[in-house]
Amino acid sequence: MPEPILMILSLNPEHLKRYKQVIALMIKHGHGDLVKSAPIVDDPLDFAPPPPVPPGAKELAKDLEALGPTFIKLGQLLSTRGDFVPLSYMEALSMLQDDIQPFAFEKVEAIVNVEIGARLSKAFRSFEPVPMAAASLGQVHYAVLRSGQEVAVKIQRPDVREQVAADLEAISEIAEFLDKHTEVGKRFEFTKIVNELRKAMLRELDYRLEAQTMRLMREKLSEFHRLVIPAPVDDYSTGRVLTMEYIDGTKITKLHPIVRLEVDGTALAEEVFRSYLHQILIVGVFHADPHPGNVFLTADNSKVALLDFGMVARIGPQMQDQLLKLLLAISEGQSDRAAEVAQGMGVEKEHFDEITFRREISELVSQQQGATVRELQVGKIVMNVTQVAARTGLSLPEELTMLGKTLLNLDLVGRTLDPHFDPNESIRRNASQLMEAKTLKSLSLGNLLNSLLDAKELIEKLPSRLNQFLEVVAGNKLKIHLDTIDEKVVMTGLQKVANRITLGLILASLIVGASMLMRVETSFRLFGYPGFAMLLFLLACGGGISLAWQIMKGDMKS
Repeated sequence: MPEPILMILSLNPEHLKRYKQVIALMIKHGHGDLVKSAPIVDDPLDFAPPPPVPPGAKELAKDLEALGPTFIKLGQLLSTRGDFVPLSYMEALSMLQDDIQPFAFEKVEAIVNVEIGARLSKAFRSFEPVPMAAASLGQVHYAVLRSGQEVAVKIQRPDVREQVAADLEAISEIAEFLDKHTEVGKRFEFTKIVNELRKAMLRELDYRLEAQTMRLMREKLSEFHRLVIPAPVDDYSTGRVLTMEYIDGTKITKLHPIVRLEVDGTALAEEVFRSYLHQILIVGVFHADPHPGNVFLTADNSKVALLDFGMVARIGPQMQDQLLKLLLAISEGQSDRAAEVAQGMGVEKEHFDEITFRREISELVSQQQGATVRELQVGKIVMNVTQVAARTGLSLPEELTMLGKTLLNLDLVGRTLDPHFDPNESIRRNASQLMEAKTLKSLSLGNLLNSLLDAKELIEKLPSRLNQFLEVVAGNKLKIHLDTIDEKVVMTGLQKVANRITLGLILASLIVGASMLMRVETSFRLFGYPGFAMLLFLLACGGGISLAWQIMKGDMKS
């Protein structure tokens, strides 16, 4: 009997308000295209541009925006879940970071004064009161330091941490209830999605982590000369305020057609795509939100700037190798190889349909060979792989869904800079360089030192261990333990089988003997039939019933 809802859900008044809002949202959108389309993969043979965003998706995005920062981030997280959300809805949810209502400048000034320990007018020569951009967790203002350096200052929304903590607690309770009491919850595991949301929001609410990521990316991507990453200003940055170098530029989606003619789009698109392959497959940390709003063309039209490093993803060495194999298989059109690699990356559930999975992945990859350059979308293929996996019962790592969303955005960025940009060709062209970089990384000083330490430990312990081994051999004390089949159990089982067969043969002979004795006339009769024949027949019946009962009892016990 399912436990009552009130035993799980909190009676906190603030939570009750959130429950009402979330349930209303689920009722409103729970019977539309979102749920109907979620389990169904987009047509794997369709390489046409994505269809227009449906009205229901836009309305869902607006409803999530109205619920506040936590739900905006939840929508952004769902936009990376190709196994759960259709591509048409992902398009709308990924745009949630734009056009958020800014908060008052008086609150901006109060937060900056407290965080940096000085009045805003003392710390900055000028500070623009109107923000350049406003997002779900904060907004960005243009300012000039006393030194004359132009900077962009990112300020966290007031009381957003308390609001996020309360929202996450309420959402967690709802997710736990759905996972325990509904088939949809058991299938999609909402609790895991909420835990992923919690980790992402805790990272984004600490601007010191974002500053650390920016410094790491500037170091690791220094060889990409057409790429710009703003440098953080540490003295003016805290957990709630991030001051960084100001990059003067324009969103690539808002470039004037005349400006596009003056830009070397081919070189810039190749540089951006190659830098992301380097981040994903070599560095192991990549900028996971390269939507066009975070990609700028600098004022001199010669470089591309990457902004907003609040959302990043991390990939381990083994996963990097698997991702490289998958991308190479997709780019080369090796359908069977792509299906094999993708299956090896996931965890098979009880209802996993391997035949359907391999067939659909093979069709998905092989059909792209006939597509034109304009139709090739590596990101969409990776997202469709995650959708096929979810539908057939294969649980793929979240890094793959994040990679698919990132590549999907990169496809748009690359084609905006160069309409003829071919991401598959870029992967093939840079494969040798990526392998060389991975080899050099494995031969780094740190890895070599670890190997030397292991060798040192082996050399130090080898003489004593070898001496102990020789003493055991010399004293005839060497024992080898082998895990084999227990022959006693096997022989007992065979003996039971032989006994049943023998008893069956005896019973069969009694029945045959009884039928033959039926023809022999005798004065001893039972039930009107020859007595000896009936005795044999009754004995055979009793033995047969006893044998059947023993077989059923033994098999049921086993």
